Amino acid sequence: MNEGETVAWDALAVVGRVARAHGNRGQVIINPETDFPEQRFRDGNVLHACIDGRARSFRIVATRFHAGRPVVLLGGVDTMTQAEALAGVELRVPETELAALPAGTYYHHQLIGCAVRTADGEPVGTVTAVHRAAGAHRLLVRPAGAAAGADVEIDVPLVEPICVRVDPERGLIVVDPPDGLLELNRRR
Repeated sequence: MNEGETVAWDALAVVGRVARAHGNRGQVIINPETDFPEQRFRDGNVLHACIDGRARSFRIVATRFHAGRPVVLLGGVDTMTQAEALAGVELRVPETELAALPAGTYYHHQLIGCAVRTADGEPVGTVTAVHRAAGAHRLLVRPAGAAAGADVEIDVPLVEPICVRVDPERGLIVVDPPDGLLELNRRR
C-alpha cells in the first residue's frame, strides 16, 4: 500500500499513537503499540491515520529513537502546526504487513471483539481492549448485558491458568478464573 492510497480503516491494525509534536520541523513522537518498533517505524514505511473521518497515508521520511520512543518525520508534515494537529491520532498498518507471531501469541486487535465465556459456558462479556502493565497483559471486558457505552469493565489477566482457550479465529476466549476474581476485578 502506498502513500496517498485509500484504505479501509477497519482492516488495519494499530501500531502506535502520535503523542505530540517534537521540535519545529514537523516531527512527532510516537507511543508505539507494537513489540517491533524498530521494524515498524523504519524510514520508508507507510503508516495510515484517520483524520477528520478520512483515512490518510504517510510515508516515514526519517526516524530516530529517544527514550524508547520513535521520533518520526512523516511525508507531508513539514511544520510544527501540522505535527501538533496529529497529536492523539492512531497509526495503523495493513494486517498483511505484521510480522508472524509464535504459536499461542496474538496481536491485540485479534483479541478485541472476542466473546469471553467461563469454562462452564457462562457469558462474561466482550473484549474491548488489551492493556499491558508491568510486563503482564490483561483483557478489558465489557460485561455481558452491559450497554456498549456502559462505564463498567472487568479486568481479566491474560495468563494461561485463567485464559484456558484463546481462539481469535472463532472470536472466543474461555476463562477459568479463581472464585471471586471476576467480581473483584469488576469496576466502573
